[in-house]
Amino acid sequence: MIRIAGFLYGVLCYFLFAAIFLYFIAFVSNVIVPRTIDDGPPAPVWLAAFTDVALIALFGLQHSVMARQGFKRWWTKIVAPAVERSTYVLASSLALAFLMWQWRPIPHLVWRVMDAGFGNAILAVALLGWVMVAASTFLISHFELFGLAQVTRSLLGREASPPKFRTPLFYRLVRHPLYLAFLIAFWAAPIMTVGHLIFAGLTTAYILVGVSLEERDLAAFFGEEYRRYRARVPMLLPLRWPF
Repeated sequence: MIRIAGFLYGVLCYFLFAAIFLYFIAFVSNVIVPRTIDDGPPAPVWLAAFTDVALIALFGLQHSVMARQGFKRWWTKIVAPAVERSTYVLASSLALAFLMWQWRPIPHLVWRVMDAGFGNAILAVALLGWVMVAASTFLISHFELFGLAQVTRSLLGREASPPKFRTPLFYRLVRHPLYLAFLIAFWAAPIMTVGHLIFAGLTTAYILVGVSLEERDLAAFFGEEYRRYRARVPMLLPLRWPF
């Protein structure tokens, strides 16, 4: 019964994440949903800016702390290891939902693309970014990343196979295509407001910090194999600088 409950919990966490993330795509893209990054409860500029910065900081703190190996070793003394990842996904989803719920728009324009064709092209680039986000997770292990593989193995009484270092498709061009895809999706906006700029700027800074922490963990886990990969493949941009 415990294994069944863990499996159902993992499935629930996954589908809750999927629903919130789909809303997040529309939220950032300013389409379909009633509340978006540029459309929500009004507030004085100073209060909106303070609120939005605090929300991003809260999400980043939760996301980073729970992803660290030291926290996981402590956390799995409290929760079953099989549902640790699902619990992380649940906490991240709720933090993201809270961010969108409490977000305060700052609609002052930074730029606006007036040409409809060019604006649609930028939206297409943003859509490509979101497609890359999904594709990057499936290239490595989508269901492992979001906890379903762990609860399924627990239900069936199977042990996890030792993780193998792989570099499929996008991962041969950059080491972190998932983060690159997020940056494309966040910055490719035909209408950029101050609120959207704060969001894109702070999440970019968070991604850069997150990359450095993740690089450290990957190098510690995979050792020399990852260090050779790091020397060969760029971090975020698929090019090598001549200096």
